[in-house]
Amino acid sequence: MPRFILAPSAASDVESILARSFEEFGAEAARRYEALLVRAIADVAANPDRPGIHVRDEIARSACTYHLAHSRQNVVRKSMRVKRPRHFLLFRVGDCGVIEIARVLHDSMDLPRHLPPELLGE
Repeated sequence: MPRFILAPSAASDVESILARSFEEFGAEAARRYEALLVRAIADVAANPDRPGIHVRDEIARSACTYHLAHSRQNVVRKSMRVKRPRHFLLFRVGDCGVIEIARVLHDSMDLPRHLPPELLGE
């Protein structure tokens, strides 16, 4: 069974993303984005070598990113698909293959500025 861990900073990111989505676009949009987040996490946990994953050793050892747009078509109900996702997962594959999701960031953010210390191994 694929497993993942959502770091506290990633959980906070998700809460903020969904709250902002609700405030700006309404309850249905927030539900769609939540479905996409769940799908993207499940996709990465099922196959951490899937297309769309980028190894980002230039920012932190073993760091990877995965843009939610790569999972958009995997949301089963077409009516629940997000047209233009704007976030990506920042993660690494930890011990025993557990996916450690460190952050969920907007794609316009300066990635190195938002790296959590645990991902840097410090």
